[in-house]
Amino acid sequence: MVHSRDRGGLWPGVAGIRTTWRVTDDGEFFCPACGGDRCYQQLTGRRRLAVLGIPLLARGPAGPLAACVSCNSRFTADVLDTPTTTRLGSLLRDAVHTVALALLMAGGTESRAAREAAVQSVRSAGFADCTEERLLTLLAALSAEGLPAVELELREDLAAVSPHLAPPGRESLLLHGARIALADGPYGAEEIAVLSLIGGTLRLSPADTDLLLAAAARTPS
Repeated sequence: MVHSRDRGGLWPGVAGIRTTWRVTDDGEFFCPACGGDRCYQQLTGRRRLAVLGIPLLARGPAGPLAACVSCNSRFTADVLDTPTTTRLGSLLRDAVHTVALALLMAGGTESRAAREAAVQSVRSAGFADCTEERLLTLLAALSAEGLPAVELELREDLAAVSPHLAPPGRESLLLHGARIALADGPYGAEEIAVLSLIGGTLRLSPADTDLLLAAAARTPS
């Protein structure tokens, strides 16, 4: 149990509100005060009116709060919704991987240049051991379900990471797909459809998506 006394007591030195905190959970989170991944304790409390230091009347629950073990800062529990740096990296890798698969299935499997661009994109995202053979094996397994199944996975992976990315990060994900689509020539109709889906799921407006795709097409490879 951890006790704390709220500021602004009823009669300073005589009566005030005292909170008794209890640890209900722990784990790792991104601490805004430290600016990195840290361990936390989740706290819930009970508030009581204390007279001369003695807790008397209940004044309701307090919290839950997340307390950083390193810097002792306390935050409302919604801070736990922000992924850790490690988790965010994992979400980004999965998103790039699925973008690559979706663009290959939309028309790039027959092009060596597109396959190589997909492998390079996935490796740059953190899957250093990615090979063309592995991507094609995954595509073969997914081909029975067709492009709609890949698009469903694409929506899920992008929706998971999108809220935690600034606009440049979301644009970068779209451009990963654009580079794969352009590796074997101009965009095809299915590639445009997949890229539009990527832009929309990443919360980019249709106009911004079109501008980014047009700019990528004008950029020398």
